[in-house]
Amino acid sequence: MPTYSTVEARERFSDIVNETAYGKEPVIITRRNKEVVAIVSIEDLRLLREANHALEELRREESIEFDDFKRKFLAQRSAT
Repeated sequence: MPTYSTVEARERFSDIVNETAYGKEPVIITRRNKEVVAIVSIEDLRLLREANHALEELRREESIEFDDFKRKFLAQRSAT
């Protein structure tokens, strides 16, 4: 995963946005050599939100095995 300091990110912001949007690869931004933020494509963000929503729904139900969660999540995604 490409990594840039906040200073580099500020200087190359437009390039980093394009790299993320069209290259579909997240970018990590660091401050004082610590990871502080990630830039992800909107497609990846939507997928993360869907996964989080599905996980929250399952948490409200009884305990579930990961394979069952994965199967249910993928079924929900293909239905949309």
